[in-house]
Amino acid sequence: MIDLEPVLLSMKLSAYTTGILLIICIVPAWYLATGKSSCNVIVESVLTLPLVLPPTVIGFYILLLLSPRNTPGMIFESLFDYRLVFSFPGIVIASVIHSLPYMIKPLKTGFESIPRSLIEVSYTLGKSEAETFIKVIIPLMKKPLITGLVMTFAHTMGEFGVILMVGGNIAGKTKTASVAIFEYVETMEYATAHMYSLILIGISLSIFIVLNIINSGDKKEVIE
Repeated sequence: MIDLEPVLLSMKLSAYTTGILLIICIVPAWYLATGKSSCNVIVESVLTLPLVLPPTVIGFYILLLLSPRNTPGMIFESLFDYRLVFSFPGIVIASVIHSLPYMIKPLKTGFESIPRSLIEVSYTLGKSEAETFIKVIIPLMKKPLITGLVMTFAHTMGEFGVILMVGGNIAGKTKTASVAIFEYVETMEYATAHMYSLILIGISLSIFIVLNIINSGDKKEVIE
């Protein structure tokens, strides 16, 4: 019988990361999709950089950023008497940065697909920008929102390099399922590594089956 704590920790990390990114990405994705600034290309490039950077590079710089030897980590520790490196909050921060493109890209694409005419009609009816955003735009974003949630959760479940760099391998705190697999492979306990791998495969497959079912349902609605 394997210890399910690393799997549960991975799911907890994925849930925190997905929830935080949903909150912080909606407004930036909207402005990237609708803004006319020439800086948008640069901003979008920076936000999606984690897609192409090696996780160890991202993890290394986040580790330096959160370290008490550097200003951000020092300020946080002095204010809250808590060290972010090698802690669960630390790997949440690292995971949010690393998984950001998986949330912001689907949201941006979704906002771009909304007909501008619908927004203009809402304005002519006297609705404010905030009311239009909440009552008109967000209801049309079901599929992009679900895609962003699913992709972010699934990606975070498999994160390894960033988590290991920032959090290490501390049981109950930073030892996620992917880190546990690495540990058991290192000690040549392949049977246990197989079990954790199969669990992650099962979770990921289930997530994408649900996503495909939802997408298929949307296509049927359009046809009907």
